[in-house]
Amino acid sequence: MNLDPGWLLLLSMSLEVWSVPLDRNATPQEAQPPQEDKQEDNVDTGLYYDRYLREVIEVLETDPHFREKLQTANTEDIKNGRLSKELDLVGHHVRTRLDELKRQEVSRLRMLLKAKLDSTNTQSLQMDHASLLKQFEHLDPHNQNTFEAKDLELLISTATKDLENYDAERHDEFKRYEMLKEHERREYLKGLDQEKREKEEKRMEELKDKHRKHPKGSVAQLREVWEETDGLDPTEFNPKTFFKLHDANGDGVLDEQELEALFAKELEKVYDPKNEEDDMMEMEEERLRMREHVMKNVDINQDRLVSLEEFLKSTDKKEFNNPKDWDTLDDTKPVFTEAELQRFEAELRTKEEELGRRAESLRQEQDLLKERGKALEAQRREYQQAVLEMSQRKEKQAVEGQPPTGPNGELQFHQEMQKLEDQGAKAPVEQEVQEAQNNLPAEPPQNLPIHT
Repeated sequence: MNLDPGWLLLLSMSLEVWSVPLDRNATPQEAQPPQEDKQEDNVDTGLYYDRYLREVIEVLETDPHFREKLQTANTEDIKNGRLSKELDLVGHHVRTRLDELKRQEVSRLRMLLKAKLDSTNTQSLQMDHASLLKQFEHLDPHNQNTFEAKDLELLISTATKDLENYDAERHDEFKRYEMLKEHERREYLKGLDQEKREKEEKRMEELKDKHRKHPKGSVAQLREVWEETDGLDPTEFNPKTFFKLHDANGDGVLDEQELEALFAKELEKVYDPKNEEDDMMEMEEERLRMREHVMKNVDINQDRLVSLEEFLKSTDKKEFNNPKDWDTLDDTKPVFTEAELQRFEAELRTKEEELGRRAESLRQEQDLLKERGKALEAQRREYQQAVLEMSQRKEKQAVEGQPPTGPNGELQFHQEMQKLEDQGAKAPVEQEVQEAQNNLPAEPPQNLPIHT
């Protein structure tokens, strides 16, 4: 999907770096901007609604009218929602597909909410999905069936705001990573005796010194990229040609991902994944800092994109021809203070205590289940023994010719024996009835006198 520069404002964030394939034997005149890299489709903005955002953009770009408006719109038109009004003029099939995408997103959010409520043991018998959906700002929760102009406006504004906060969140994540690393280092040293602790502290300091002695890069040494990455003559450096070579998708701007690709060579001077002293998480933080530095000094209109005009102006500056070494994290002040570390460790202790209580509760539940399992197993064995004894008793009685007994030991007779008893009880009564019938006269008396 080849996105318009306006959309790149929303989709240029990425943690991955990919290099631009170039023909090292080509001259600057022969070098052509490469085709759109297929990895671009796999770039994730880091937003929890990334897929929904991409699918909406992809569907909108299939409409000729909307695509034309998008190409003529500037970044401000996209950010302030004026472009959203053009949604009413797109084709019916586009609106139908957008409606379908929104219903799918609402369904996905409902599943996320249900999973969250289930995980917290929250009763959901009277759950109001409409109210819960209001916490998601990238769509209109009052209309869950159709995609309207308000949905597009909310999607763009929310994505813009979230992406603007994305760098700050990455810095905060790195700070927590560094504090956790320092906490684990201190805890590890606490568990050693004095001799081993001093030896280990010396080894750690040697690793830091070794890392500090690595060659330092420069965010402005684009000539090195021109020579080492592009394979071109450094004496023939041409900023305009350089820009076109590294505008990977040919959209006329360098987005944040394309800028970060330029720093790869400089970062390799400082960080090597094979070295024990080099932390790859720190390398990603350095990459983010480099990109922010370039954006601050080159991106004049602060639209998170570097145009050709902005790039050429930056190469005319004095700093471009006299680049300074880049100050790495080792040369700057620590990313956290001792007070911040203490608060972080307090949070860790609180979480560990909570996890301990939860683990103890689960252990008690497990013990209870084991006890219930033992009781059920004992009951099962008792029933099996009773059935076995009953079966053995019946077999013994059958061999000895005795009538079978019931569960409580009472005798059980066959139905034939019961019938014989019933017939024996009925025989005397039937005999008396028969004798009485035999003693009756054969014919009733005739010509009996009639009394008046």
